[in-house]
Amino acid sequence: MPEFDRRTALTATGLAAMGAALPARAAAQAPLPLDARKPGLPLKSGHLHMGTGTGPHGTFGITNRYLTRNDAPWLPVMGEFHFTRFPCTYWEEELLKMKAAGVTIVASYILWNHVELSPGRIDWSGDRDIRRFVTLCQNHGLLFFLRPGPWGHAEARFGGIPDWIVAGTRPRSNDPAYMVEVERFWRSLHDQVRGLFWKDGGPILGMQIENEYNLDGPGQGRAHIAALKSLALKLGYDVPLYTVTGWDQTLYPKGEVVPVHGGYPDEPWSAKTTKLPPKENYLFRFDSRVSGDLGAQTRNNRRGDADDDMDDTPFLGAEYGGGVPVMYRRRPLLAPADVAAALTTQVGSGVNLLGYYMFHGGANPLAAGRSLEETQRSGGYNDCPMIGYDFQAPIGQYGEVNAVNAALRPLHYFLGAYGDRLAPMTVHAPTIQPGDKDDLKTLRWSVRAAGGSGFLFVNNHVRQYATAAHTATRFTVTLPNGALTFPSRAVTIAPGAYFFWPFGMDLDGVALDWATAQPVTRITDADGPIHIFAATLPGPVELAFPAGTGLSAPARSEQGRVIADVAPAADRLLTVTAPDGRRVRILLLDQASAQQLWVGDMGEQRRAIVTAADTLFTPQGPLLRQRGAARFDWRILPGPPASAMVKGPTPSAIRFTQSRAAGKAPPIVVGGPAKAAMQPLPEAHRAAAAFTFTLPADAVESGDAFLEIDWRGDIGRLFDGTTMLDDAYWDGRVWRIGLKRFADRLGRPWTLTILPLRADAPIYLDDMARAKLPPGDQVASLLALRIIPELEHRP
Repeated sequence: MPEFDRRTALTATGLAAMGAALPARAAAQAPLPLDARKPGLPLKSGHLHMGTGTGPHGTFGITNRYLTRNDAPWLPVMGEFHFTRFPCTYWEEELLKMKAAGVTIVASYILWNHVELSPGRIDWSGDRDIRRFVTLCQNHGLLFFLRPGPWGHAEARFGGIPDWIVAGTRPRSNDPAYMVEVERFWRSLHDQVRGLFWKDGGPILGMQIENEYNLDGPGQGRAHIAALKSLALKLGYDVPLYTVTGWDQTLYPKGEVVPVHGGYPDEPWSAKTTKLPPKENYLFRFDSRVSGDLGAQTRNNRRGDADDDMDDTPFLGAEYGGGVPVMYRRRPLLAPADVAAALTTQVGSGVNLLGYYMFHGGANPLAAGRSLEETQRSGGYNDCPMIGYDFQAPIGQYGEVNAVNAALRPLHYFLGAYGDRLAPMTVHAPTIQPGDKDDLKTLRWSVRAAGGSGFLFVNNHVRQYATAAHTATRFTVTLPNGALTFPSRAVTIAPGAYFFWPFGMDLDGVALDWATAQPVTRITDADGPIHIFAATLPGPVELAFPAGTGLSAPARSEQGRVIADVAPAADRLLTVTAPDGRRVRILLLDQASAQQLWVGDMGEQRRAIVTAADTLFTPQGPLLRQRGAARFDWRILPGPPASAMVKGPTPSAIRFTQSRAAGKAPPIVVGGPAKAAMQPLPEAHRAAAAFTFTLPADAVESGDAFLEIDWRGDIGRLFDGTTMLDDAYWDGRVWRIGLKRFADRLGRPWTLTILPLRADAPIYLDDMARAKLPPGDQVASLLALRIIPELEHRP
């Protein structure tokens, strides 16, 4: 994300998500119309050939429209976290971070070449211990989705297939020599996860077969996916859900697997060195689930199978970008709104499994000093860092909670609390739609509805493009029981806004006709349920109820309803009493507070905390962490604010010396599979400048600390002696490195090398990064080093 602190980022994101109240002098306009009377597809089940869905802890199922859990509609959040890309010592706390962010299912590739480091020797120890990782998921109430390839991509060398198998077989086909090797790998994996499948009482509920598969021909295509599924069944992979990726002209045997979908706010794999056109992910989808280019390494010119399967399979996601990677030739930076707005459109388009790639960043392991990243020179389409795999994800390479996390959590909490209502709802398109993804003037909106209940989704944000302001806006949704026009007072939807509003919503027996606020979650205390909403516009929120409803706030009678204009405030509960005497409370948060909301289990209760600190819900209670600041502020809802000062280390500057001047960087070669800028050869780093420094040996005695590197150049590499600790392509951000995993290396000299960035480099940098480059033919400079301690407190 751009280089500003988290509090600024959250505020900026929050403001971008807001509209504005309509000035009184603005001219009235006709409400925007949408007809939501068309019924959805008839519900059917049993037509998809999945595995055992029943286990000791309940039942999973699948219909043509949505997933089910214990026979009820279910809309989970799934986040990718590669266990082999993160130290096993810290797996548990990282899983707690994912759970606190609202993730329900943890997905992970099992990258073959991460566990088979030499021919025939598969190692499941240490950071490769899949059984321990899956068991930790189970211990903390998280489900697990297995993605064992055998070809996974994941920006890994040969897509994760070991070199010797690539050399000696015909990968990604029914070549007998290849299938024998796949069986050996999958059998070894099955031995590790035996007894952890849902049917056995474990957390594994699904298996993705292959990835981005669109090859066709003898022994390929649908026949290969069928052969892989048959092999999985033979080995005992019995799961409630078998999937394949559904984009880039994918091919698969209908009924045997279910397609999953995705989309990204930018395309780091693109060969273009300029800003991309508006991405289609910011449009609502009504006729197709398949996004544009998602970076598949192979191409197929025929029509894929996923679009023809829409009537028989639910709209499931597995690879919506929680961020994007920074690749050598293209280095886009995402703002939180770039991600959150795109996800709002996908949920408003009917997504019934919200799956992220990646949700948690990591670091590529080295195999006996040999790197395993994707490169053009090894036949891949992209050049990636040797180690760094941060992905600008909601949780970063070193476990840092990034600003995009805050922008996504309210959506996740909503799906956790109300997803069973949303999942069966049918998607409806407005009468007036944008002409295409380049139309930035027509308002983008949709409705998901069932009967007289539903949610109205709006997106007016498109990454790197200005959208129009929509003044005097109201909506008319025609439902089976008549037309509903709201809000009562027209609003302006500002550029950058994205949100959804409820209508016809049941709040524990109290009817809410509509609200100009976004529902977030439901909690309870000794006095009963509390529904938490987030404001989406500046000023008071409109809450409309049927006539006869009693409110603990001033209200007016209008349109046969009771309508209240309520200012958001974390310390004010609105009590609503239905005509039959049933009572519920509503807590209305402003947008900034909503993005500081954390929801999790505290003892036997589901509770909510508002705090700028990162929050984990542990068996010992909530744990707050933040970088640099000693003052902690929080509010456990409903309740008063609290604060505490914590003693600990303070941020400090680190002195460094330049031990080697930069040489002249060689010209960047254009070529490779992408016919684009190629990462310089290893010998080019002889031109790198070198800087030496020593970090305090006790830097992490009081908890984690982060080294912040403010630098300019092309490629940075951090060494302890000749051991590379991390690397990065410069993209305009401060490079932040968590130090606790390097605790045994602190107190001795480290070296940072910076390969000069040439002024004529044919690479893409965002405007913010370009503006930081000094004039000259090349740059390789280190501006500052700082250590920022991470402090923690238990409320």
